[in-house]
Amino acid sequence: MVKVMFRDKEWEVRAGMTVRDAILKVGLDPQAVLSVRDGKLINEATIIRQGDVIRLVAVISGG
Repeated sequence: MVKVMFRDKEWEVRAGMTVRDAILKVGLDPQAVLSVRDGKLINEATIIRQGDVIRLVAVISGG
């Protein structure tokens, strides 16, 4: 399984799907978060692997 974390929430999803699919599965908007694995930014097309921990960070915009 893969652990997906956002703020104080945590979910487990199956390995082998894309980051985008995992974000949708946990009920979040892929355009509202950035994904980080092992301290590095990854894109939504990245395939998640068994044992991964994906941290989601809210996108903040402004001027």
